Order: sequence, then structure tokens, then C-alpha cells
Amino acid sequence: MSTNNHRTGSVFRVDKFVVPIEARDEILSKARMTHELLRQQEGFVQDFLLEQFSGPGEFNIVTMVEWESQAAVDRVVPIVKAAHERIAFSAQETIARLGVKADIANYQRVPEA
Repeated sequence: MSTNNHRTGSVFRVDKFVVPIEARDEILSKARMTHELLRQQEGFVQDFLLEQFSGPGEFNIVTMVEWESQAAVDRVVPIVKAAHERIAFSAQETIARLGVKADIANYQRVPEA
């Protein structure tokens, strides 16, 4: 699979979560906090924080961030890691503690035929 986007170069970070109702507020708070930081970074294009309101889908919270390029993603990873360390926040620990199921990946547009 090619990691080069032939159309725009954009990279889409999509995080999908199965969040128990009792964990909703904390997960949304942490997602909002992280997205505030992401919006300030070079290469940020747009983001969405989505909550399922109908349908049979498994994931009830989805976040999406569009970056200009993979290089922008690579630059932001250590920035987010350092910011989270400064406030003693571990996404992995929080997800495990709250019983959240996560599916996290980077995507690119499918080239037009």
C-alpha cells in the first residue's frame, strides 16, 4: 500500500472509539483538549469531533484531523507527547481505565480512477 497521496498529499488521522456512557464526558474532555493543541500546529487543516446519533455502527465517538502531509503528522507527534507528559496524561491508560475500545489509524484519499 502506498503512503503517498497522489491527489492532495493530505493525511487524515481518524480515531474511532466505543465509549461507555459513564466515560463519555471524560473522553470528550480529553479529545477537546488535544484538538485545541492540534489546531495550533503547522500543517493542521481541519478537524471534527463526531458523536453517533443513529445507526447500528459500533463506534460512538469519532475524531478526524486533516493534516497537509505526513511530514506535518510526524512533526506534531512529539509535540503532543510532550504536552501530555507535562500534565501527566496517558491516552492509553485513560482508554484502559475507562473500558474504551479504540481503533486509530492514518488515512489518505483514494486516488480518482
